[in-house]
Amino acid sequence: MNIPARHLAAGGTRPSAFDVSRETRLLALEQRYCSHGDTVHYSEPKIFDRCQGSYMYDAEDVPYLDLQMWYSAVNFGYGNQRLNKALTRQLDRLPQVASQYLHAEKIELAATIAQHAEKTWGAGGRVHFNVGGSQAVEDALKLVRNARRGKGTMFAFEGGYHGRTLGASAITSSYRYRRRYGHFDRALFVPFPYHFRGPKGMDKEEYGLHCVKQFERLFESEYNGVWDPKAGEAECAAFFVEPIQGTGGYVIPPHNFFIELKKVLDRYGILLVVDEIQMGVYRTGKLWSIEHFGVTPDVLVFGKAITNGLNPLSGIWARDALINPEVFPPGSTHSTFASNPLGTAVALETLRMVEEEQDFGAAVMAKGAYFLEGLQYLQRSHKVVGDVDGLGLALRMEICEEDGYTPNKALVDRMVDIALAADLELDGRRHGLVLDIGGYYKNVVTLAPSLLITKSEIDQAIRLLDLLLTRVTRG
Repeated sequence: MNIPARHLAAGGTRPSAFDVSRETRLLALEQRYCSHGDTVHYSEPKIFDRCQGSYMYDAEDVPYLDLQMWYSAVNFGYGNQRLNKALTRQLDRLPQVASQYLHAEKIELAATIAQHAEKTWGAGGRVHFNVGGSQAVEDALKLVRNARRGKGTMFAFEGGYHGRTLGASAITSSYRYRRRYGHFDRALFVPFPYHFRGPKGMDKEEYGLHCVKQFERLFESEYNGVWDPKAGEAECAAFFVEPIQGTGGYVIPPHNFFIELKKVLDRYGILLVVDEIQMGVYRTGKLWSIEHFGVTPDVLVFGKAITNGLNPLSGIWARDALINPEVFPPGSTHSTFASNPLGTAVALETLRMVEEEQDFGAAVMAKGAYFLEGLQYLQRSHKVVGDVDGLGLALRMEICEEDGYTPNKALVDRMVDIALAADLELDGRRHGLVLDIGGYYKNVVTLAPSLLITKSEIDQAIRLLDLLLTRVTRG
């Protein structure tokens, strides 16, 4: 891949003594008065000053190319003028209204999402709003428990992440998120088809079928633990899935996997709940990532990028039989700020903006393929890059020992430290990188750049990652 030296963001000047003292004072205040429980707290926390497009800037005005965009919440770039203006228009006209009353933006947004489902899957459904992703997952849990007579046990995947509220953490595979708080409901965790770390000798599609067959064994006998053949009833109400694992390291399944899994779920009356909070809103080149995999969900959860990070909004779409007012009546679940006019106005403008762009999804796929080509160049150039993969602009780079397989978390930690220190020099200018780390062994660089990233910015990303990998492996 040719990686030209172009499109470098402008550097900045050194900070004044006042700027340094201000940052020192702020960090001291943060250390004394801020809870660390509401954030991922780095040993050297970073204060950013402004943002624009694909970049964050610190107080020195040093550019940091953001390759995670607030965990895929800002899919359409920082400071997107069209979406910002939608927010300010709503702010000037109807910024607040109690959720027991109606406003046009809520109704039109719900209709837009539901009509997309009708067009895509031929499935009639309704949309229910909330504020954050975890809260929407909680609503989905209520919905499926209501539909399955209060069953509180769910299937979920190893490596899956669905949030950190009590119910959401129960179906998130990491025990550390619920260890201190006791048990609420529980999930039965089953393996995700993580081909890079699966058995050797199978191609990706074969491994996908193998994982489905292993799951199907649970229903062969009552002694396998989840099925009562006399009653014809499963213990679990639903299977909560991320089509592409987010915190688990952007693991992309075989294309046949969900088709075969859904056959098993339908056979045993288990609902499929698809969590699109991180991968939804065109991160993979389609509105919902599950559209790549040939199945229709029973429930779909969304959030994050639907408002480009400007105002909290999340929600669920569900089949009409699960969510119509006769079975899920008013007050079944509620949040004061659900369907707030600022969030719904921006979300509606987001979907209109994408719809007006000719072949927006195809453009995301093309950019993703180009970025993946760059990651493959890095894999050829650096023995520590064990695996690269991607779908649209959801991309992964797994960092290993020089054997190309053994996880190397320590190396990734050094990469993050250097990237946040803005200690990368490109064509005589300082640059930083904003990276996110995930994976079962915390050794995967998960890449979620702006969907509006330019080809030149992708080139710059590959050059900076190349510098970073060289630095950490060669000193």
